[in-house]
Amino acid sequence: MESFLGIELFRRTKRKVVLTEAGENYIKPIKQIFQQLEQATADLKSAQHAGSLKLAVAPSFLTRWLMPRMERFQARYPDIEIEIRSSMGLIDFSLGEIDMAVYFGNGEWSDVEAHYLRPIRLAPVCSPKLIKPGQPINEPEDMRLYPLLHVSKRSDEWHDWLVQNDLDPKVFRRGLMFSSGSLTAGAAAQGLGIALADVSLVTPEIESGQLQVLFDKQLDTNRSFYLVFEKKRALTPAMAAFKEWIIEEMNDG
Repeated sequence: MESFLGIELFRRTKRKVVLTEAGENYIKPIKQIFQQLEQATADLKSAQHAGSLKLAVAPSFLTRWLMPRMERFQARYPDIEIEIRSSMGLIDFSLGEIDMAVYFGNGEWSDVEAHYLRPIRLAPVCSPKLIKPGQPINEPEDMRLYPLLHVSKRSDEWHDWLVQNDLDPKVFRRGLMFSSGSLTAGAAAQGLGIALADVSLVTPEIESGQLQVLFDKQLDTNRSFYLVFEKKRALTPAMAAFKEWIIEEMNDG
């Protein structure tokens, strides 16, 4: 640089290098240029992810999994405006009211692009207050002393879990039946029985001590979490950002 300018910018000694007066005068506007370049780069990266996202998820997934993690998404993408709607059914994306949704199922939906996130695995959970003195649950067969809570549309899950662990379903007590896994987990937290739950969806209750995982023996269901959106739709920057983020979060548990 000095040879190009024909001016001495640095004064060199045995121990250090210092700017000359000409160097001091030269570096001030150069420093401002680099600061402007840094700000322009940050603005460009932010603009690439700016926009809005309308997301639909089941109430249980919203309250038990998504909401506790949304702060991390907002911290990473503060310029994305996100609207979350609670929905129990399938979404008609052709109406243009929703950009993306999270489905539970086998991935066989003909009218959407479905991106696999992770499988749903179930483990037995109950409230500590359910367990009576002198009737501990040390082994899976000990659960026969307590009612097993069921989901009405998936009443075979307990049967499958017990058979998978070489137990006879006939000797276990059938407890209350509920319309959703969220209600079943809530009933378990109230001490009404033992439920099968995906541990990631009952993390708040586990951390608060309302629920405990009895055994790390999980049932692999034929259902998984999927991120879905309209077929052949090009992802907006906001949609691409959410897709990348939720995949990372799912992989982290």
